[in-house]
Amino acid sequence: MRIAIVTETFYPSTDGVVTRLTASVRWLLRQGHEVLVIAPDKGVSEYGTAKIVGIPSFSFFLYKDLKMSYPRPAVGAALKKFQPDVVHVANPAVLGVAGIWYGRRWPLVASYHTNVPQYADFYKLPWLKPILWGYLKILHNRADLNLCTSYSVMGELQSRGFKNVQLWKKGVNVELFDPAHRNSRMRDRLTGGQAEKRLLLYVGRLAAEKEIERVRDVLHASDDTVLAIVGDGPHRAALEAYFAGTRTTFTGFLHGEELAQAYASSDLFVFPSTTETLGLVLLEAMASGLPAVAAMSGPTREQIDDGVTGFLYEPSVPGNFVDTVLSALEDRERLQQVGAQARKVALNYGWDGPSRQLYEFYEEVIRRKRV
Repeated sequence: MRIAIVTETFYPSTDGVVTRLTASVRWLLRQGHEVLVIAPDKGVSEYGTAKIVGIPSFSFFLYKDLKMSYPRPAVGAALKKFQPDVVHVANPAVLGVAGIWYGRRWPLVASYHTNVPQYADFYKLPWLKPILWGYLKILHNRADLNLCTSYSVMGELQSRGFKNVQLWKKGVNVELFDPAHRNSRMRDRLTGGQAEKRLLLYVGRLAAEKEIERVRDVLHASDDTVLAIVGDGPHRAALEAYFAGTRTTFTGFLHGEELAQAYASSDLFVFPSTTETLGLVLLEAMASGLPAVAAMSGPTREQIDDGVTGFLYEPSVPGNFVDTVLSALEDRERLQQVGAQARKVALNYGWDGPSRQLYEFYEEVIRRKRV
């Protein structure tokens, strides 16, 4: 099968969308399929044997490290030259408009990964939410099939008039993320030389909607805690100022073995965000045997069994995040049991299953188009 993927972000960028797409591309290539990726130009022309067509890009003013591309005829030219059997547009928003427009002549799949309308509240633009929902619905409803990554998001999309919505199952690299990667040097690095203290870990994009500021209250409430923030983004400078004078280490992005060591060397994963469509980092923590404290929401309930594979806090209750974190850290034996159970559950979610499912979705839309 010849598969064209048009995406707003791709390797070497780092986020949950890229993690899912690259895992899928690797699986498709192993099965002998041809893959073309069309994405904002990052100076990379191939991923494995998949060709990457880079579209001229610019830096988004709210997030200087995010490269975006306007919809251009070059997308249509690349698709016409490749002659795909199916076109997959991931997170259509800007460049994805061209993917939807030109991709309609072939079987067309679109996938929804980011709850952009919810971000409007964090950037003080609440009036923009209905406009964004209407815009995204128009784009997605031009596809033959829409995919999303959690049942709760699927329900929301359907309630807002998105058509032909299916669940694309979650996955994680269970070979990379493993408790065996615990490393004393990494722990010393993340704790700032205070390895005897309880290490809280955050991994992900540093943006206002992630609500990372909530974690500072834990550091104030307990002298026995330290925090490591792994990742980067437009909110980093503000966070560094906010956490100044606390026991906090900023590492920037970590990848591969180093990232696996960071998870395995920590005591508790903290994930305050309430805007996630899934939160792949939660699964990475679980696969590493690292218990997580996450905001109670539809997507997190689908991943964490409260008190069994992690801990959920109620974001609308003042102080509940701090109470939940300190309660989790109080009983070390229970914390280890929860981490072990989280690892056991995560082992059921390797990337082969979701990637195979994606291929079956491609086959489905091809059959529909023929009919």
